[in-house]
Amino acid sequence: MKTRITELLGIEYPIVQGGMQWVGFAEMASAVSNAGGLGILTGLSQPTPEALSREIERCRGMTDKPFGVNLTLLPTINPVPYDAYAQAIIDGGVKIVETAGRSPEPFLPAFKGAGIKVIHKATSVRHCLKAERIGCDAVSVDGFECAGHPGEDDVPNLVLVPAAAKVLKIPMLASGGIGNGYQLAAALALGADGINMGTRFMATKEAPVHQNIKQAMVDGDELSTSLIFRTLRNTARVYKNAVAREVVEVESRDGETDFSDIQHLVAGTRGREKALDGGDVDGGIWTAGVVMGLIDDIPSCEELIQRIVAEAREAARVRMAALLEA
Repeated sequence: MKTRITELLGIEYPIVQGGMQWVGFAEMASAVSNAGGLGILTGLSQPTPEALSREIERCRGMTDKPFGVNLTLLPTINPVPYDAYAQAIIDGGVKIVETAGRSPEPFLPAFKGAGIKVIHKATSVRHCLKAERIGCDAVSVDGFECAGHPGEDDVPNLVLVPAAAKVLKIPMLASGGIGNGYQLAAALALGADGINMGTRFMATKEAPVHQNIKQAMVDGDELSTSLIFRTLRNTARVYKNAVAREVVEVESRDGETDFSDIQHLVAGTRGREKALDGGDVDGGIWTAGVVMGLIDDIPSCEELIQRIVAEAREAARVRMAALLEA
């Protein structure tokens, strides 16, 4: 399946695994890359730049296909040595970086000098245009359906993708709420050059999360997420569990919410240790998208990607062809 994204990234299929905190390890990224997509390590899942260097080498030992690294640029309680993480990516010989959060402009000269292709994740048309203007090679357009941070505009992909495609010149990935090949075909028809999937890849055999979490996504549906941090204007979409309900309840009280009121509930280490690693679905906050309504099984990454490709071809060759003939 040749698109501008497959040609830019040197991959077989226009399917990218998004960077996911505590999930984007070598097992995940290499499995997606070996299946013909683009796997992505999550840089800040590693505690130090030196640990990221080791993870890059570990991933390279598990695949000879292209893979990337996500570098999410966000305000944090403890300062992050972003420059050192960026240097670890460069020194590791990685040629694809997915950035998210703040503008990656300060890092572009170093990345470009190392021959790295930069995909910036954006939640609005204006941010996509800014990414194009500063020199990013592609954008990943994150619709309101996505897990994690969907921005504050609340625009779903059925509008956001064609709106961005209308004005962008660089390649574009559709991201958020995508889990099958019919959606890949739809995204291409709307003007995207490929898709980015996070939640769907979490529900695969190779994903390094507890089986209980994977089964919760199979059992969940499109109504199984909660939006938290809305009052802080830092909206996040997470799995609707007991902790998420408590956060929403605190935020719904009269007056402004102070982060200190919910910090103990939303700590990332709690979500990782108790939920993603420990298997307690209600143990902490963990991100998931509305695509849970389309997740019915836990295949391997190879099985999932081959199914998506087959469904996309069926949509284009059979469903659309029949419609045009009619």
